[in-house]
Amino acid sequence: MLSYRHAFHAGNHADVLKHWVYSLVLDYFNQKDKPYWVVDTHAGAGIYRLDAAVANKTAEYMDGIARLQNTKVPAAFEPYLQAVSATHRDSGNETYPGSPVIASHFLRSTDKLRLFELHPADAPLLEQHFNGQKRQVSIQVKDGFEGVKACLPPPTKRGVVLIDPPYEVKQDYAHVVNCLKDSLKRFATGTYLVWYPRLQRPEPQQMLDQLRNLNTDYLHICLDVQAPSAEGFGMHGSGMWVINPPWTLRQSVEPHLAWLAQTLAQDANARAWCEGQQR
Repeated sequence: MLSYRHAFHAGNHADVLKHWVYSLVLDYFNQKDKPYWVVDTHAGAGIYRLDAAVANKTAEYMDGIARLQNTKVPAAFEPYLQAVSATHRDSGNETYPGSPVIASHFLRSTDKLRLFELHPADAPLLEQHFNGQKRQVSIQVKDGFEGVKACLPPPTKRGVVLIDPPYEVKQDYAHVVNCLKDSLKRFATGTYLVWYPRLQRPEPQQMLDQLRNLNTDYLHICLDVQAPSAEGFGMHGSGMWVINPPWTLRQSVEPHLAWLAQTLAQDANARAWCEGQQR
């Protein structure tokens, strides 16, 4: 299935969590001079217009990035918000960067970006945005679960892999686990970030149980913006599972989770927390 379009959801609470954590990881990788690769298995269109009809059908960004832009934020959010501001300078104030554009903000001239996108509408938009950057950015119209295999291990032996499928089919949860198992065999020291939706269905929890069984160092960060619906439908929050996280990540994130939950709350049940394992 290829019906999912992230343009409907760009800049929402899930993007804020995902791109904040992603930015902190990339900012950490820039602390060393040695180059690295970034691989994005489900890249999307790259950039989104928040003044477009598709974004305003649900206007989810109003309860996401717009809230951060209208308040004083902790310093830990600055790397993320600087990436958003850079997109505004380049493409206008009514835009929001997807994960590939977030990554490109942090990349130095020696780093590489490898993007995969299968959707027939989003892939051309992604290619259009990165036109002229082929020496640093590679885009393939291909299933990222398969495409990532050829990228690992990166020649630099430093790498970040973002796995963010649409989960529009139940099999995506199993695909994530299988992809990680294979990737860790190829590149055990890589940093892997998995975004997932928090839903009232068994698949997300089953996936988390399987991720724990991988027996890796990890940090699990969750944000609920509201109580689960009485009908059992819809996403009430999201999570990030980070394998081999930077040692600074937890101390950068944990003190600000209560603030984030309060800022993005859609009802009184909003909460955020993290837990992890370090062997």
